[in-house]
Amino acid sequence: MTDPLRLGIAGLGTVGTGVVKIVRQKASLLAARAGRPITISAISARTRDKDRGVTLSDYAWEDDPVALATRDDVDVFVELMGGSDGPAKAATEAAIAAGKDVVTANKAMLAHHGQALAIAAENAGRVLRFEAAVAGGIPVIKALTEGLAGNEITRVMGVMNGTCNYILTRMQSAGLPYDTVFDEAAQLGYLEADPTLDVGGIDAGHKLSLLASIAFGTQVDFDAVDLEGIEKVTIADISHAADMDYRIKLLGVARMTGRGLEQRMSPCLVPADSPLGQLEGGTNMVVLEGDMVEQIVLRGPGAGEGPTASAVMGDVMDIARGCRVSTFGQPAKGLQKAQSALGATPAPYYLRMALEDKPGALAKVAAVLGEAGISIDRMRQYRHDDTTAPVLIVTHKTTRSALDAALDAMSRLDVVATEPVALRIETV
Repeated sequence: MTDPLRLGIAGLGTVGTGVVKIVRQKASLLAARAGRPITISAISARTRDKDRGVTLSDYAWEDDPVALATRDDVDVFVELMGGSDGPAKAATEAAIAAGKDVVTANKAMLAHHGQALAIAAENAGRVLRFEAAVAGGIPVIKALTEGLAGNEITRVMGVMNGTCNYILTRMQSAGLPYDTVFDEAAQLGYLEADPTLDVGGIDAGHKLSLLASIAFGTQVDFDAVDLEGIEKVTIADISHAADMDYRIKLLGVARMTGRGLEQRMSPCLVPADSPLGQLEGGTNMVVLEGDMVEQIVLRGPGAGEGPTASAVMGDVMDIARGCRVSTFGQPAKGLQKAQSALGATPAPYYLRMALEDKPGALAKVAAVLGEAGISIDRMRQYRHDDTTAPVLIVTHKTTRSALDAALDAMSRLDVVATEPVALRIETV
């Protein structure tokens, strides 16, 4: 096929501008690799006259992204506006209904509406691609849907929010408290307009739900993701973890258990010498485990103009070549909603608390853990200058339900001066 593949791009922020640059600057390379030219017919954004550092006058302008999505001279609608609902969803639905293929970087929209959009695309004979929605420039969607298609996936795990990884590694390297590094990240422009999307684990949770759907052949179920952000992680936790040769990461983990699908996005301790433990700054990493390949580690930039635009163009090129892959790796009509299994897999836990400096305080805490069926692997008490003593406990493997019961009982002890912090220790 020699006819050009014509794009309509809605959203001209960092990623949209990056896509325009690739199409303009690499036209010959793209045509050679795709076997046909890649062109842009029309564009849309909230502001028309903004200087975006790239020539846009060659393209038709549409104020309404829905009008852009339904133009006769658009073959692929590229949705880069963001937002789980509103114009992004309306334009995507309109594009599919008009017989267009869709490429999007919108993780929130897919996490909340991915199943319905995938079925709509199937019914229309169209494809919906979203490599750029998960882990930026890392081709993890392609790895799961194509490269590892012959595997039973046993676990998906990763650091999927570069801002959180920056904050945690900066706390580690500079010895700075969370609030200071949070403000620093804000000044550098690393945080979303709503920072809780980053530090609350929501952004990364969206990504995990999409990967879990592909990996385990289930409907996307973001509401079943157990979310915990990094707001409660202190410099003391960072330091104590380092003393035990661990690093703290906002870690997403999904696995199918005998009780159902477990999906967690929470701060965890990982071995300092593991690939995840060594991950620095804003870089992302996804670890895929399959029965045939054992463990695959994918590492790369998780955001930014170049990496995310690169992922968008990977999807565009597949469409240009005639590659038609189901949205979540298999027909959406056959996907079932998985039984949710929160905290199903036992693990050791890190516990930090402050105890009243009284005789028998540690014994009372140990008794509560024992009554919950939790044994202690290590315990450490740190020097103190006031009436409370910082105490660190590492348990043997236990279930989250048993741990929660123990934490509830601890809260009623007269010797526990602060609410205990509990972080899972993940095997890598």
